Amino acid sequence: MKVLAAMSGGVDSAVAAARAVEAGHDVVGVHLALSRMPGTLRTGSRGCCTIEDSRDAWRACDILGIPYYVWDFSERFKEDVVDDFIAEYAAGRTPNPCMRCNERIKFAALLEKALALGFDAVCTGHYAKVIEDADGNRELHRAADWAKDQSYVLGVLTHEQLKHSMFPLAETPSKAEVRAEAERRGLSVANKPDSHDICFISDGDTRGWLAEKIEMETGQIVDQTGEVVGEHDGANAFTVGQRRGLKLGRPAADGKPRFVLEIRPKENKVVVGPEALLAVDQMRGIKVSWAGVPIAEVASRTDFDCMVQVRAHGDPVAARAQVQPADDGRPELVVTLVEPMRGVAPGQTMVLYQGTRVLGQATIDSARSLSWDPAQVS
Repeated sequence: MKVLAAMSGGVDSAVAAARAVEAGHDVVGVHLALSRMPGTLRTGSRGCCTIEDSRDAWRACDILGIPYYVWDFSERFKEDVVDDFIAEYAAGRTPNPCMRCNERIKFAALLEKALALGFDAVCTGHYAKVIEDADGNRELHRAADWAKDQSYVLGVLTHEQLKHSMFPLAETPSKAEVRAEAERRGLSVANKPDSHDICFISDGDTRGWLAEKIEMETGQIVDQTGEVVGEHDGANAFTVGQRRGLKLGRPAADGKPRFVLEIRPKENKVVVGPEALLAVDQMRGIKVSWAGVPIAEVASRTDFDCMVQVRAHGDPVAARAQVQPADDGRPELVVTLVEPMRGVAPGQTMVLYQGTRVLGQATIDSARSLSWDPAQVS
């Protein structure tokens, strides 16, 4: 099989490519140049897709004896990931750029180009598993190592994309084993730190970075009753569940800390309140997609049991879900939690599971607590 190995410059993608070669596939390595500043260097374990990463990917391909190319996807990355990230924050939502990158870059733009060039599959170093059911349909499942499982950020993959996706690290029991294997193979990235945080904000200062991209205006911070308790420099820089950096001028009556409950960009208001009000009982999602063939309840629009996860490394929570038509006719995913979940923000992605299988995902449009009605805030 002709395989295009996406080489990030990290240890996972290098070992994944090595395993694809060892399995007898005809493998070609490609590094995606996503940064619009090609001279950028990594700062510690922050950032990715830098010139340093490109060189590390080249060295790995050289050791593996496979061709190596760099494809410039920086313009597409800016439009589909960076600009989307800014627009979502400007609208008062909290996006996950890794989901957009996997959806629109690695498994849309990259896979589209790979298929056009005659490749059969794209291989990546993600920790996730693809399984075929009795009818030959492909399903996405959690990896063997749940601590490193990345099925959440792959929840945006469609049935057609799963047909051409290869994850050689699926059954690996630990990251330590991947590093040990890289060492045995002579790969220089064996002990390279993992990248973390948002790759295009290399210093980790999301609030400062957004302040340069979004016009910020001072406004009111109000509590859950609508009483003004402080002032902010820009509502768009806050996120639901935030505690630090609120700089409230008036303490709560009980002296306990307050958290961001809601962001209202149109009114330029930030609503804060006690931690208990962060608990969410129901979520509504838009931009719904299914990872593989949807389960029967999706077509019949009947409710079904599932587990829902709203963060890459968050704990899944038991829920009942149902697809309903929204006012605009598009499908809306309504998820009611068995136990409340804390700090859910519009813009986040909720991924549904049954057992280890990923059913699909949706972007959270609203999250509701049965103990607090946001309409009471004027």
